Amino acid sequence: MTLDDTKHRPDTAAAPGPRRAGVRSAERALAPDLARGLMLLLIVLSNTAFHLWSSDYGPAGWQPVDGGALDHAVQFGMITALDLRVYPLFAFLFGYGMVQLYRRQVAAGTSERDAVRILRRRSVLLVVIGFAHATLFMAGDIVGFYGVLSFVLGWVFLRRSDRALNWWIVIATVQLLLISAEPVISALAEGNLGSLGTTGTPTPAYEPYAAEQGGWLAAAGTRLATGAFVTFAAAPLTLVGGAYVIFLLGFWAARRRILEDPSGHLRLLRTTAVLGIALGWLGALPSALAHIGALDLPAHVQSETGILMIVRELTGMAAGLGYVAAITLFVHWWMKRRAKSRTHEATSGSATENRAITAVAAVGKRSLSCYLAHSVLFAPLLAAWGLGLGEHLTSWSMAVFAVGVWLVTVLGAYAFEKRGWRGPAEVVLRKAMYR
Repeated sequence: MTLDDTKHRPDTAAAPGPRRAGVRSAERALAPDLARGLMLLLIVLSNTAFHLWSSDYGPAGWQPVDGGALDHAVQFGMITALDLRVYPLFAFLFGYGMVQLYRRQVAAGTSERDAVRILRRRSVLLVVIGFAHATLFMAGDIVGFYGVLSFVLGWVFLRRSDRALNWWIVIATVQLLLISAEPVISALAEGNLGSLGTTGTPTPAYEPYAAEQGGWLAAAGTRLATGAFVTFAAAPLTLVGGAYVIFLLGFWAARRRILEDPSGHLRLLRTTAVLGIALGWLGALPSALAHIGALDLPAHVQSETGILMIVRELTGMAAGLGYVAAITLFVHWWMKRRAKSRTHEATSGSATENRAITAVAAVGKRSLSCYLAHSVLFAPLLAAWGLGLGEHLTSWSMAVFAVGVWLVTVLGAYAFEKRGWRGPAEVVLRKAMYR
């Protein structure tokens, strides 16, 4: 593969700087926005375990083990469908959106170099926003994490040819599989597969998030350290470990407009939805069964470095892609159904459905604002330095609380949508991006 193979054609003549601002309402596609809106529900649910600071946690440290039957049902569902499965969905949509932004700028006459420069500026701004968010409210912030990844991956891959991108998807996949399998291969080489994993007391999920600390300033110090690790250590390790392949798949899909034009890719979407979700859920099933006591496995097998966690991480990426495909198929079905029943849209059922989808998509259009709003509502109410409600909630009641928080953002986003307002975080980001 030559250097010429890895680049698009040279920039055509264009005036320096952006030739247009951000996306206009008429240019938006429903599928990505609806996927982002639903993704935020999954994210807020997956973050619940970080705030249950009086609970006892399992061998992996991710989910509580105490509570009644309803709590165990919620924990089972979290492990099977959400943990390590939502963030690949986010990464795919993030990469998809980057290509959309890049192509809109180039189509408007912005040079390719300037379009990439705009995205790099956006990435730096996201790192700043994310690091501030981590310090103030949410130590496990993902905005800064993906800001670092998008800075590097956008710089390296946005202007590459389809052929080069395809090769790098293969390389990243092999890289991911080899690095993930290395502990297993080493244990097999030593003839002691049982040595894989740790047997010590795990760190509960809430400790790095400082949910149990009574003073805001002391908690902010812990969150600062955790946020710095997630943003400036975990993100580069993702590049080393090959998990950035999910980003590149977002690039690949956006170049083919799969989410905007699902009718031309139905076979791919159906296959991805069925196989991705099935593989993702089956990969997490042993961990979920062991967590609730239905499967008797040693603690080190269930630990964060155990074989079950390795399987969960790998299959989680398949689940994330499956979720994107399933949502896109739903949008395709709904749009066809709506087209066939336009004469009945005035009925109460159609109007209600339309409002619900519009409201969730409105969250997707304002995903940064709504994501930040989750923490503003979560942390002061749940943390020990605030009202301390996290001490009294369990897995099921925390899940109900999380859905309530998401619904608050849905109502707020819908109100903004009806008035034609962008989200406040999006306004700030857009002004800083385009100056």
